[in-house]
Amino acid sequence: MNNNDEQNIDINNLELATHGSRMKAFVIDDLLITFVTIFMLWGPIQNVNGDMESVIAIMNQALFQILALKFIYQTFFTWYYGATPGKIIAKIKIIDFNHFGRISFTTALIRSFTRLISESVFYIGFIISYYTESRQTLHDKTAKTLVVNA
Repeated sequence: MNNNDEQNIDINNLELATHGSRMKAFVIDDLLITFVTIFMLWGPIQNVNGDMESVIAIMNQALFQILALKFIYQTFFTWYYGATPGKIIAKIKIIDFNHFGRISFTTALIRSFTRLISESVFYIGFIISYYTESRQTLHDKTAKTLVVNA
């Protein structure tokens, strides 16, 4: 039994995820991260009495923690489930480009790290997907992954 049989992946019926479904997943995941961030920082934010500059300063002070949260979130879900909660809701998943099976932990780490870079540089890494035949973002290309319909 090969790796693809174990995961019930029908190679003949693989279909690349649309940009729309990927965008839907991105928005859902970003909202979830935002809610967790607000929950983490609620105490300090609540004490600024509506001063937006103070809220921004609190967010800047927590930048490392927010990036770590995003990295752990992306790494864990893509490795363990093959999809983040947003991707699960959008009915798409991440597979290995070479064998069309589940991605390894190392691949999830590489993809998550490169995804942070893609976000940080004006989302250029995401825009690349519009110019590749396989709809791969920078983090997909770096980690050698594909996003397909589940």
